Amino acid sequence: MADALISPAVGGTMWAVSGGVIAVCARKVRGAARDNLVPMMGVLGAFVFAAQMINFAIPATGSSGHLGGGLLLAVMLGPQPAFLVIASVLAVQALFFADGGLLALGCNMFNLGFIPVFVAYPLVYRVVAGRQLAGRRLWAGSVAAAIAGFQLGSFAVVVETKLSGISELPFAAFLMMMQPVHLAIGAVEGLATAAVVGFVAAARPEAVAAGEAPARGPRNLRPVYAGLLVCAGVLACFVSWFASTHPDGLEWSVARVMRSGEPQFPEAGIRAGLARVQEKTAVLPDYGFRDGTAGSADGRLDAGERQTAEAGPERWPAVSAGTSVSGLVGGLMTLAAVWLAGLAIRAGAKRRRAWGRAGP
Repeated sequence: MADALISPAVGGTMWAVSGGVIAVCARKVRGAARDNLVPMMGVLGAFVFAAQMINFAIPATGSSGHLGGGLLLAVMLGPQPAFLVIASVLAVQALFFADGGLLALGCNMFNLGFIPVFVAYPLVYRVVAGRQLAGRRLWAGSVAAAIAGFQLGSFAVVVETKLSGISELPFAAFLMMMQPVHLAIGAVEGLATAAVVGFVAAARPEAVAAGEAPARGPRNLRPVYAGLLVCAGVLACFVSWFASTHPDGLEWSVARVMRSGEPQFPEAGIRAGLARVQEKTAVLPDYGFRDGTAGSADGRLDAGERQTAEAGPERWPAVSAGTSVSGLVGGLMTLAAVWLAGLAIRAGAKRRRAWGRAGP
């Protein structure tokens, strides 16, 4: 979501909610016993960042979608680490690539993180797939949970927009546009989740937490780390050139429903101030160089910006050094952010245990 849809009251509330979830998850991760958890969190964060750069076309709609990654992270890491990773991915995207608004960051963390991780994963995936890491139950559970997560997430977007009351998007019409297109996106997300989980589980089943206690078996997960990082690099550097140039599901829905043009962005106030901050922190805005070589050519504009891009023929595939550099830099930023956060959490846990032993 972009800030143009969100009021300061709703944005601030969702920031508080997501921040509270982050604090709870950090405490849970602090007590986790898995030695390989922190490196796996970092590697998967880089992989999800790269995967989210790939927009795929949705047939017969003129729209596109991209993977969320929350369900995959929950299956691979468990719910609490998964939320910390997806929150880090979204923060890096918003701060350094102007992808999603800063005011709307709390909403995005809730919609793309909390809902798939703490609702769709335990209430749908675990019920259908159980502890199966292969076969029909894995595929059925992944697809069902991903669809449920995207349906609830898109519904949350509509509710947050309605509660904000700053756009002219009618609730019913907006909902009717959002739900069907995100049904298709959820189905693709489920298939991709099952494919990745099944592939990793076939090679190293102990790498897949599936929300359970630490799995037994060989502890050397370096092949898994290397494989995921290579895949992330290929996605970010090369496959991203083939991303669909169609507007994503949210942008497409807004354009279909709005009759008086795109949502207007204020020139003053909190949202305008945060937009100026984002303009300064975004080193590679819209996943391209600041000279504008990416922008509309790469088809990675933020919500509401695609409609205002200058008209002209779009190149596909969009071979762009800006896109490749953005993918590599963003993946490394996410890897570093998640790894440093995980190490800080673990260091805090060690200090607590040391103080406990030194106490009376």
